[in-house]
Amino acid sequence: MAAELVRGQNHALSEHRVRITVSAGTPVLALAALGDERGAVTGPEGIVHPGASGLPGVEALGAPPAVAGGGSADRHRFAVDFDAVAAEVHRVGVLLSLPPGGPARFGAVAASHVAVTDMDGTELAEYTLTGLDAETAVVALELYRRQGAWKVRAVGQGYAEGLTALFADQGLTAPAAAELAARVHAGVAAPVAPDPVVPVSGSPYAGTPGPAPTPGPVPTPTPSASASADTTISYAHPRRRPASTEPPEPAPSAAPAQEPGQPPRPVAGDASGWSMEERLYNQVWGMFEDLARTVAAYRSAVEFADSRMDRELDEALSDPRHRLGGSGNAARDTARARREELVAQAQAVLDRDLVQLIAESEVVEPALPAAYARWDNPVWHGRSAGLPEENPLALRLGDLYLPERPDLRIPMLMRLPLERGLWIDNGRTGSEAAMTMDTDRLRRAAMDMAVAHAVRLLAVHPGDRFSVHVIDAAGAGAASLAPLVRAGVLAGPPAAGAAGVTETLARLTKRVDLVQMAVRAGAPEDLPPDLDTADQLLLVHDFPHGFDDRAVTQLRYLADEGPAVGVHLLMVADRDEASAYGPLLDPLWRSLMRLSPVPDNHLADPWVHHAWTFEPDLPPQGSRVLEQALDRVAEARRRARP
Repeated sequence: MAAELVRGQNHALSEHRVRITVSAGTPVLALAALGDERGAVTGPEGIVHPGASGLPGVEALGAPPAVAGGGSADRHRFAVDFDAVAAEVHRVGVLLSLPPGGPARFGAVAASHVAVTDMDGTELAEYTLTGLDAETAVVALELYRRQGAWKVRAVGQGYAEGLTALFADQGLTAPAAAELAARVHAGVAAPVAPDPVVPVSGSPYAGTPGPAPTPGPVPTPTPSASASADTTISYAHPRRRPASTEPPEPAPSAAPAQEPGQPPRPVAGDASGWSMEERLYNQVWGMFEDLARTVAAYRSAVEFADSRMDRELDEALSDPRHRLGGSGNAARDTARARREELVAQAQAVLDRDLVQLIAESEVVEPALPAAYARWDNPVWHGRSAGLPEENPLALRLGDLYLPERPDLRIPMLMRLPLERGLWIDNGRTGSEAAMTMDTDRLRRAAMDMAVAHAVRLLAVHPGDRFSVHVIDAAGAGAASLAPLVRAGVLAGPPAAGAAGVTETLARLTKRVDLVQMAVRAGAPEDLPPDLDTADQLLLVHDFPHGFDDRAVTQLRYLADEGPAVGVHLLMVADRDEASAYGPLLDPLWRSLMRLSPVPDNHLADPWVHHAWTFEPDLPPQGSRVLEQALDRVAEARRRARP
C-alpha cells in the first residue's frame, strides 16, 4: 500500500530504481533538480526537463509533444536510478511550474498529484499538493540521500514569483536563475554556461542567496512569534568552506551490514565535507532538519484527523436520521474511532523516525570535537588534549528539543567567526522559567553561562588567536569571572566603574577603526605592529550600569561594525533595566542573538516554525572542567611566548 504523504512527511525507499509520475489538472512544466547535501543545485546543468537531456541516474521519460511553454503537459514521468546518481548529488527535487500563457496561479486549478512507484508500477508513496494559492512554481517533493539510503519527502513549497525565485532559492545567483527560468520556459535544450553557485547564506537553527565569503554564520534558530525580544535570527543553511586545494579527509568507515529491510545503521560523520569536523557539522544540521520535518508531519496528521472527526461529527448531528434511536451515537463512535486510527498511524511513523534519529544521536554525540561537544564529553577532560592548531568551524551554545521527544537533543551550533553578538537575558520577564527563579540565582546563572561560552571560545582556538575583554562595571560578576581571572587568560583585568567602561570601549573602537581603514585601503600590512590581530570578544556584564550616552553609542558601533573585523560582543543584560533609553537601543537588541540561562522555547526553525526549547550547556555541578580548559590555554600561551 502506498504511503499517502502530507506536507513535510518523509518515507523510506527500499527500491534502487523508481519512477516519478506527475499528474496535473492543467498543463505544467515538470523539472528534476539535482542538488548537493545543502539542496543547492550545481547550475543549469543540474536541471532535467523534457526539453533537456538526462543526467546520470535521472531521466525525463516520454517527453510530451512541445506545446506553448516548451514541454508543458498535464502528465510527466521521470526515472531515477539511485545507483547511477553521482556521488555529489544528495537531493533530487521535483519542480512544477505553470507555463507562460497558462493559468495565473496554482490555486485556480485542480491540485497536482505526484506518485513514486517502482519500475513495475507499484506505488510506493504519493502526495497531493493542496493548499496552494498565488504560487506559480512549486517544489513538489524531493528524493534525498540519508545515511547511505534514499527517502522521499513531501515538500509543497510554492513561489508566487515563479521559477526565477525557486531557482534562486535553490542556490543560483539572480542572473543565472532568471536565465535558466527563461530557457526552461522556452524549451531550450542546451544548457547555458553556469554562473557561480552562491551558497545559501547564514544555522541546535534555514535559505536565501547571498555573497559567498569565508565561512559564515551557523544556522541559528529564528526567534518564534512568542519570543520576548523583537529580533530576527536567520537559521539559514550554513555556507560551505571555500574550495580547498587539498584532498578531503577519508570518509568514515562504512556502517556494519544491517539486516535486510532494516534502516542503515548510523555512522558518525556520514555527511559531505572536506574534514570530519565539517561532516559532523552538516550531519547535525541534517538531524535538526529531519526532526523538524518528521514532527511537522505528525502534527499535520493529527490536525487532519481532528478536523476530519469534527466534520464527521457535525454531519452526524445535522442529519435528522441520527437524532432518533442510537444511530447518532454510532456515528459519533465511528468518527472517533477513525480519528484514533489515523493518529495511531501517524504515531507509528513518528516513533519509527525518532528511533532512527536517537540511534544517530547516540553515535554522533560522542564523536563531536570539543567545540561541538557537551562539557561532560570526555574530550573536555584530562590534560592530554592540547589546543587546536586551526580555528573551529562552529561553537556549541546549548541543546534544542521538541515536546514530542524531550530526551532527543539536537546540538545548537553557531558558525564561527561570530557574525552577530550574543545576548544572555538575565531578566525575569523573558520567560516563565525565568519568572519562577530568584533574581540573584538567575543573574548568577546568566553570568556563569557567559563565562562558560568565553572559556569554550578560548579553548577551541589556537592560543594566540582569541582574546577576551571584560566589562563588569559594578563588580557583581566577580564570582563567575574568578576562573578567568585566576588563569590569567584575559586581555586585562575586568574593567570596573565608568572610567573602566570608557577606556575599554575606546580601545576596541579604535581597533575597529584602524582595521577598517587598513582593509579599505588594501594595506592590512600597514597596521601598527602592537595591534593584537587575534579575534576579540567583549563580555559586558550588567549593561547599562556604568554606561553614559557616549559609551552606549560606542557599544552599538562595536555590535554593528565589530564582527566584520574580528571584534565580537557577548552581553549579559536585562532589557528592562535599559528601558530608559527607549527606542534608541532597539537596533542593538535586534542585532544580538538572544539566549536564556534557563530552558526557554523562544527559538523557531525555518522550515515549519516549531517552537524549540533551548537549554544551555553548562559544566556539570562540581566539575573542574573550566579550570582544566583554562589551564591548557594558559600553558599554550606560556609556551608561545618568545
